[in-house]
Amino acid sequence: MVLRLNLQKFIANAMLALAFTGPVFAETFDFTLPESRFYAQEAKSFLIAANDVETSKVATNIAPSSQEEFKPKLFSGSKLHQYLGVSTAVLAGAAFITHPHPTDPNAPRETNGTHAQLAKATVVAAVATIVAGVLSHWDDFSLEDGWTDPDNLHVILGVTGAALMAYAVDKSANSSTAVEHAREAELGALGMIVAIKLTW
Repeated sequence: MVLRLNLQKFIANAMLALAFTGPVFAETFDFTLPESRFYAQEAKSFLIAANDVETSKVATNIAPSSQEEFKPKLFSGSKLHQYLGVSTAVLAGAAFITHPHPTDPNAPRETNGTHAQLAKATVVAAVATIVAGVLSHWDDFSLEDGWTDPDNLHVILGVTGAALMAYAVDKSANSSTAVEHAREAELGALGMIVAIKLTW
């Protein structure tokens, strides 16, 4: 207890001594820096870091890239597959538009008219599309990626669509009387169009 009291007296005396001697030291010692020694009027200011660098200056400092911008080939196996797929969809649409609507359902069918020829051309284009797709995209199909993978769905819908259209054309071509085949053909064409849309 006595030690604490003595320590408090010592601190109080030291603070009083500093309070009275402070003005004396302030007058004796000049703590300000002389301006002429460290600063000149003609000295220029500088920035250590600036974030507002002009883009034109930055662009001149960058060396031009030696690589050219990628331009896909106009004709390749993949492009052939793409062109054939679009041609198949266009031919299917043309076959749909040219479907005859006879007034007499018992009249003999025309099996070699514009509609029939366009339908056959659609099936040929669909088969060619599948062959070109298998040759150029063989590695894209993998069941390990799951059924919902866009490449896998593209293959499944494309092949199923082509098979449905071929079945519809064969069913119609081998019948002398009117036979329902439009539903299969339209469903097949729709499958191929969705397949194209998935990967375009």
